[in-house]
Parts: sequence; structure tokens; C-alpha cells
Amino acid sequence: MKYIYQNTDWHRFRWCGDKIQNLLFDIKKAQGYLLGKMDSLGFDVKNNALLQVLTENIIKSSEIEGQILDKHLVRSSVARRLGIDIGGETPVSRDIEGVVEMMLDATQNYTKEMSKERIIGWHAALFPTGYSGMYKINVGGYRTDKLRPMQVVSGYTGNEKVHYEAPKAEILENEMSELINYINTEKETDYLIQAAIVHLWFVILHPFDDGNGRIARALADMILARSDDSKFRFYSMSSQIQKNRKSYYEILEKIQKGTMDITNWLVWFLGNLLAAIQSSGEITDKVLQKAEFWRKHVNTVFNERQIKVLNRFMDNFEGNLTTTKWAKMCNCSQDTANLDINDLIDKKILKKTGKGRSTHYVFYK
Repeated sequence: MKYIYQNTDWHRFRWCGDKIQNLLFDIKKAQGYLLGKMDSLGFDVKNNALLQVLTENIIKSSEIEGQILDKHLVRSSVARRLGIDIGGETPVSRDIEGVVEMMLDATQNYTKEMSKERIIGWHAALFPTGYSGMYKINVGGYRTDKLRPMQVVSGYTGNEKVHYEAPKAEILENEMSELINYINTEKETDYLIQAAIVHLWFVILHPFDDGNGRIARALADMILARSDDSKFRFYSMSSQIQKNRKSYYEILEKIQKGTMDITNWLVWFLGNLLAAIQSSGEITDKVLQKAEFWRKHVNTVFNERQIKVLNRFMDNFEGNLTTTKWAKMCNCSQDTANLDINDLIDKKILKKTGKGRSTHYVFYK
């Protein structure tokens, strides 16, 4: 099997400009519209949109790799690091703090040069214990392949299918230097194309024992932030990739086994980037609705528990709002939860729906 890095013209990526020209135009048009729309809003609204998008991006990037993170804990960590008050301090595990730290460094420090130390720092942040699950991995350096070559496999033991075998460990130092130099010095390539190339290039090298996909997407997000020239993120590429996870892995596998013509990868990446920007309204509209709710009720008296739950309820709350969930979120009794909810019903903010065990509460309309 011949892999892309075994081509004699390796590093010389090429593509058909005619096949991506319209995509580039549409993306830049959508970017301009989105940034213009958000720039007209107040700082607090933009900050809340940033909080929503970064939280979503972190969660979905981990989900692509099969790792499920607690959304509330991720959001709490992001908010604290951005200095956004969401009410109450929530203890967050080191692994969540690590992935948040990596993503914020990528998107908030997007003008900073990439270096070996920085990218290894990202890897160390993802694996603070030095373990991936039950397995000890090399943290603080590139993979060594002491036990076996780095392969992407599926299937059960004895019946595995090898989808890809990465370059040998001994050439990683030079290969990563080439990639880092490209990230720091490439000026001729459009940032949108560069984001796609860096994502692909990093996945091809697979320089670490684990975490390669998440770091590849963080690198792409860093370069997309350069394209926007803004610390504010109003769309989530990882959310879009998660929606098309199967085709994502299929196109990567196909390109990794092909020539240096990466047109199909660019078409896939840019097409999904456009979709991510166009669907950003789902996130930003919720932020605007939340801002409008608090503006409308600026003179309404709420206690701290009600403010906390209402904010959670407007931030992609999962499932139905019940007295049990209220009590759990606020660490209070069922009786207190009932008093809080009934007060909101009297104020025509919530209304009761369902019967018996199906009883829950929705916003009053």
C-alpha cells in the first residue's frame, strides 16, 4: 500500500482552483455577513455567543473521537477562563480543563507563532495524567513506535482492518518542523485553504500516540481565526464535522492513500466550512433570544436559583425541565424547587405541561 507521504513530490500539495473558487467566494461572503451581524451587537451578547460556540466546538471535537464531555462542565471552564460570569463556580476535572486550555490558546492567541513546544503543550494538556484511558502514552514528545507502527485500525483483534499507517517515528522531528514552518511562514495560500491543508497534513503525520484528531482541528480553528482576524468565534467547524463524521473519515482515508492532488479534500472541507457558517444562526439566534429575555425582564425579581436555571434552560438544556432536575441543579429540596417554579408560573415565565411522571415545565408563550 502506498500512502501520500511516500509520493516523490510529498509536501507539494496541489489542487484544481476552478473547483473551489466558488466555495471560497461563498465562504468569504458568509463570513463577512456573520461578522458584520455580530459586530452590531453589544459586547455581552458577543461574549455569550463566543461562550456558546467554543463550548459546542470543544464538545463536538471530542465526540468525533468517541469522547463524551459534560457540557455544563466545559461551559463552566470556558466561561471562567474568558472572565464571563455564569453564576457559581463548578469544579472541573483536569482533562476538561486541558482541552479547554488548548482550544482557547488556538482561537484566542491565533496570531502567536506555532512551535514544537506549543504543540507538545497542547498534547500534554489533553492528557494531564500521561494516560489515554488505561494506557500509558508518550506525553511531552512525539510518538516513538517502540511497540508497533502507528496505524488506524478497525475491527476485532485477529480480524483488524488497517485503514492507514503513519510515517515512521524517526522522521517525525523533520516532518513536524516542515509543517510548523508552513503554519508560520506561508503567505501565498488563502487562509481557508491553509486551514484545510494544515488539518490534513497533521492527520497524515499522526505525530502523537493519541489526540491527533483534536489537535488537527484545533490547528484548523487557529488558522480560521486568522482568516476572520478575530478572537470571537461564531461558528463551529467541529460541530459540522461531527454531523458528517462518516464521510470525514472516508475522505481522509481516501486522500491519505492518494496522490498530492487534494482537490477532493478541499472541496469537502470548504463545503462543510460553508455549512458551519450558514448554520451559525442556530447558535447566535439562541444567544439573541436569551439577551432579549433578560432585557424584557430587567425589572422582574428573581432569586439566584431561578437565574441559574433559566440561564441553563436557555443554553441548549437537554431533556425536559422537571422539579427533580431543578433541585439537583440548585442543590436544594424538592419543596424549594416547587416554590421557585410556581413563582415563575405566577409571573407567566414558565407553564406546566404533562401529567403525573410526565409533568415538566416550558417557557410561557
